[in-house]
Amino acid sequence: MTSFFRVPTTLASLGFGAILACGSDGSGPTPPNGVVSVGLAQVASGLNFPLYVTAPPGDASRIFIVEKGGTIRIVKDGALLPVPFLDITSLVSTGSEQGLLGLTFDPQYGTNRRFVVHYTDVGGNTRLSTFLRSEADPDLADPATEQLVLSAEQPYPNHNGGQILFGPDGYLYLGLGDGGSGGDPQSRGQDLTELLGSILRLDLSAAPYVIPADNPFVGIAAARAEVWSYGLRNPWRFSFDRATGDLYIGDVGQNEWEEVDVSSAAAGAGKGVNFGWNLMEGLHCYASTTCDQSGLELPVLEYGHDQDCSITGGYVYRGAAIPDLQGTYFYSDFCSGWVRSFRYEGGKAVEPHQWPTLVPGGAVTSFGEDAAGELYLTSSEGGVYRIVPR
Repeated sequence: MTSFFRVPTTLASLGFGAILACGSDGSGPTPPNGVVSVGLAQVASGLNFPLYVTAPPGDASRIFIVEKGGTIRIVKDGALLPVPFLDITSLVSTGSEQGLLGLTFDPQYGTNRRFVVHYTDVGGNTRLSTFLRSEADPDLADPATEQLVLSAEQPYPNHNGGQILFGPDGYLYLGLGDGGSGGDPQSRGQDLTELLGSILRLDLSAAPYVIPADNPFVGIAAARAEVWSYGLRNPWRFSFDRATGDLYIGDVGQNEWEEVDVSSAAAGAGKGVNFGWNLMEGLHCYASTTCDQSGLELPVLEYGHDQDCSITGGYVYRGAAIPDLQGTYFYSDFCSGWVRSFRYEGGKAVEPHQWPTLVPGGAVTSFGEDAAGELYLTSSEGGVYRIVPR
């Protein structure tokens, strides 16, 4: 069982030669190198295991960086500020895949000063909370303003998920893993009475939250109405395409297959979708030679554990600096550190590429976007980088 915080030596030593699986048998050539001339510009270094990058809507001068240990740092006008925006290290457990895992800003942050964080508390359980920015200093948050939105008991210290974001509809989306342990023996991903193994959709217009009336399982007694999508093992990072509203999920696999799932906006952007775990791992029946695949949404891409072990989902590029990359989805693998991409067209992943010039060194823990849609990636070695034209 692999962890995105623990790089197995035998896998990490294999470098960037992983196989992109193009068929259901997992076979396929190594993707060709991308032809657009791009590279990395370091925007911060010396950080403590950075896990995410984001920015408030319309904020052109700052990016906010999440550190696993429980702090949020600001890079402002190109300089890393010495004082953290938020420090909740005393509230956060950091073992295994625990920590301060996610950050997102309310669409009305400029007026209501509210942002949301996802972390594991000192008991190891999921905590989704809102905080307020200081009235006096826009570069500081007020830790005394924490308000609990949602909590979930975590039976193991891994598969906590991590991603939180406000979708195109203005609702909050939260990704939770299946609770950990090998193979999801309790089948949480297929249990709609559980919050785990799902992406949740919440309306934060009233405290602690309201369930949107059009959530797919509203009114169903044997289901949690918060659930938007299910059948997920550990959706560490997911995102919406800024231009189309399509939902992309990088779901971390068990022992054999990593996957990227896509649900188009036209198909509901994940609404009520069962992505298959633990009936399926990637395009394959899990722990069985046959399985009933009816009603399941299969991934558009998979790759095997012959060389890699833990997908880091990313974003579709919609920035202005590199027009030739418009519509390209970037992702990585925590163990091998390569960066790859594809375009989603006609329900399929096409134009696969790998990008040797975008490899930062160390494990790629996450991707992120600034307010303008430019892409960043974070490294376990403490660096944060922006993808730039060369």
